[in-house]
Amino acid sequence: MPIYKFAGFWRRLVAYLIDNTIICIVFFVLFLIAMMAFFIGAASGEESGWIADLADPTKISSAVIFIWLFFLVLTIGYFTYFHGTTGRTPGKMLLGLQVINDDGTPLSFGTAFLRAVGYLVSGAILNLGFIWAAFDKRKQGWHDKIAGTVVIIREEQSQTAGISLPDSLMVSPEARYSTQQPEEIKEQNKQADKMPEKNG
Repeated sequence: MPIYKFAGFWRRLVAYLIDNTIICIVFFVLFLIAMMAFFIGAASGEESGWIADLADPTKISSAVIFIWLFFLVLTIGYFTYFHGTTGRTPGKMLLGLQVINDDGTPLSFGTAFLRAVGYLVSGAILNLGFIWAAFDKRKQGWHDKIAGTVVIIREEQSQTAGISLPDSLMVSPEARYSTQQPEEIKEQNKQADKMPEKNG
């Protein structure tokens, strides 16, 4: 039965940074499209009206909150989709990781959504919920414990520490003698001939 190790903190962190970079790029592109549409629409209307809106603190605050909520929805949707379909985001694919239920079964979209929302809990107090995975026995963050999930390294691992070698590098003790050079064999034969024979 194959054994899969729990993914460590640093490997998961690199995967998360890759995913977060992708999310930020998508968000930036969508934000530029929205801003272009806003200014084009505003320019076609009364100029003094939209300039006044930009100077209104209340409307600016509302716009900031809307942008933050949009980024939050994009993030939750991103992780929910990829974890719900394959258990692997692009970042986890590159790092060879996968999210599964703690009983070994694949995630449903409901569990993936719960885990994504759990990111808010993990990051609420100085990201302590994410750091928790570095010290937990099963490498679970708070969001993992909330959703009942674990992150594994997809490569199969043996139950004992060691190194895997291809069969071509495995040499039996009998085969070692056949690897001796001809000169070494001749020298050994000469030494054997020089040894005096014992009388019986």
